[in-house]
Amino acid sequence: MNKIKTTPLLPQEFVVEQISDNEANIIAYPFETGYAVSLAHPLRRFLLSSSVGYAPIAIKIEGAKHEFDSVRGMLEDISDFIINLKGIRFKLKNDATAVEANYSFVGPCEIKGSDLNSDEVEVVTPDAFLATLNEDATLNFSIIINQGIGYVPSEDIRDDLKEGYIALDTFFTPVRRATYKIENVLVEDNPNFEKVVLNIVTDGQISPLDAFRNSLEVMYAQLAVFNSEISIKTPVSIERAEESAELKKLTARIEELGLSARSFNCLDRSNIKMIGEIVLMSENDLKNVKNLGKKSFEEILEKVQEFGFAVGADLSDDLVSSLKKKIEAE
Repeated sequence: MNKIKTTPLLPQEFVVEQISDNEANIIAYPFETGYAVSLAHPLRRFLLSSSVGYAPIAIKIEGAKHEFDSVRGMLEDISDFIINLKGIRFKLKNDATAVEANYSFVGPCEIKGSDLNSDEVEVVTPDAFLATLNEDATLNFSIIINQGIGYVPSEDIRDDLKEGYIALDTFFTPVRRATYKIENVLVEDNPNFEKVVLNIVTDGQISPLDAFRNSLEVMYAQLAVFNSEISIKTPVSIERAEESAELKKLTARIEELGLSARSFNCLDRSNIKMIGEIVLMSENDLKNVKNLGKKSFEEILEKVQEFGFAVGADLSDDLVSSLKKKIEAE
């Protein structure tokens, strides 16, 4: 007979699977049937619509009056130049939210994204192509780069620009792709619980994990309107979820380190069973483990580091407290 529940199971497992600098899988489980998609779908929408990015909103090119004009000595028309410019992704330095960047190029040369780096602007797509100049060409132009979210059409920008600037349709979103899949996961004897695997790919302006954090903040902020009349407990933060994942690793058995028999036996005879017990030690404490030689000491340091920690690591107070409770209960 199925157990009767009064509250749904709360997911406890949170994993960040880093695929590359700009791609990651965000994994969470176990969810009750139907809960996974209920959370994953709005998170995907917020990722694509509310992530903060940077983009050019306007351009002024010396000798060009409109986007269908051309510049002497530049192979591309202004319209092609603008299309290429939209493929270059920028970041603003020093916490700036808007910058007017000025550039000057003399041919012959091929201009790429890396050529637009400056003290105020960082280009995260350095190989992106912009324009080709012949030997007698000079190209002077200015770009206004702003911080923003979503899509803004040029007509919404045009009236606020200084004279000579061409307004651009602007796509700020730094998230190139956000997809999710729902997998079944076994909890006790029940195979009907669910796991969310959320794949996030960014353009380099922001990391996938930061984009995920931002989408959570926006989601919580939107839901906060209901708190005015209804008291709701604050949702578990991503930091708490990450701490739970760390605790799981720290409470893993020392067998998972893959130590040599000599090193393992020294720890085992000293009744050290969990990796977290080694992490809580100072290096002097570890050196003083009975019969532990220099070679074994160095091996343990290396293996713990490969596992993602360090002997004597500075852990949060909450994590240390939770870890010590697990050790005492062993």
